[in-house]
Amino acid sequence: MLLNTLVLIQDLTTQPTYDMNWLISKFNEGGLFMWPILFFFILGLAVCLAKLWALNRASINTRKFLVEVKTALDQGGVKAAEEVCANTRGPIASVFQAGLLRAEEGIDAAEKAIVAYGQIEMSFLERGLIIISTCISIAPMLGFTGTVQGMVDAFDAIKAANDISPGVVAGGIAVALLTTLFGLVVAMILQIFYNYFVSKIDRIVMDMEESSIELIDSLVLIQRGKKASGN
Repeated sequence: MLLNTLVLIQDLTTQPTYDMNWLISKFNEGGLFMWPILFFFILGLAVCLAKLWALNRASINTRKFLVEVKTALDQGGVKAAEEVCANTRGPIASVFQAGLLRAEEGIDAAEKAIVAYGQIEMSFLERGLIIISTCISIAPMLGFTGTVQGMVDAFDAIKAANDISPGVVAGGIAVALLTTLFGLVVAMILQIFYNYFVSKIDRIVMDMEESSIELIDSLVLIQRGKKASGN
């Protein structure tokens, strides 16, 4: 029993090293095109990590924030609501603050400010997606290019040896398959991140639009209350 346990522990500790050595070996066998694919993978992954951090910071409890803004509007007016927005991170708070700053000029001015700043915040949310999309497109293209290069090498080997045996063409075919495999794996990994970011941004924008409508409605009610008290 003890011997079996020791063998299992040894297998578990040596397996990652074996897998890493195998991966490095296959990477080297893939040839020159593996390096640009790796570059785009590292670039895309770095942008994905930065985007993940940025979107997590941009996400807030929209319903709770909206309740706080409405409470501040009812108790302290527009200035108090502006302070709540200034002390809250995220694009929704920035859009709210832009609308509240123009609230004294009228509902139309506040609504236009919300729409304008909403578009600006949306562009900030989408920043970096084009880089990820480019890496998703380029990685498999480089893989296919390496495939073509590998097949060319295989046919050159056949021509030089005047023989079509498996040993002659194995090197070129290995390059062809490895570059395609690596490029497709890179594209699939980055595509998962990209789809997640798009869905996350869509949810943030939807929350922004819905909460902005409620903010405008609250400003309309406050304006009507001021007119009624003035009369």
